[in-house]
Amino acid sequence: MLSPTIDTIRLFLHILSAAIWVGGQFALAGIIPGLRHLGPEATKIAAEGFARVAWPAFVVAVVTGIWGTSDLEADTSGAYLAVLGIKLLLVVAAGGSAGVHAISSSKPIKAITGALGGVFGIAIVFLGVLLGTHG
Repeated sequence: MLSPTIDTIRLFLHILSAAIWVGGQFALAGIIPGLRHLGPEATKIAAEGFARVAWPAFVVAVVTGIWGTSDLEADTSGAYLAVLGIKLLLVVAAGGSAGVHAISSSKPIKAITGALGGVFGIAIVFLGVLLGTHG
């Protein structure tokens, strides 16, 4: 019988939180246009509800990601470390984009930072899979 380990739990939390963060962005992107006809308050309520779930998920993803790097072998390849570095830069960029998106009142800034956050999120998930299959 397979038994979960602390690494299994860490990885599960990392993937779950990333799914909430990235998947939630795309779910919200699909929902918001339909809410706009109800008025700006409807979109604001949806965005605030998402933020209550998404930001804690982002923090869990960052914490479990940092925790996961503590398991890296000393002989980890330079290519692996380069991809990990790019992933970490994209995590910072995604968080920054989301932060600007959340506080901005400019529609063009919200559109740009929302789109960037989605692109960064997809790239982060892809690089996470790449690292997981080559680690």
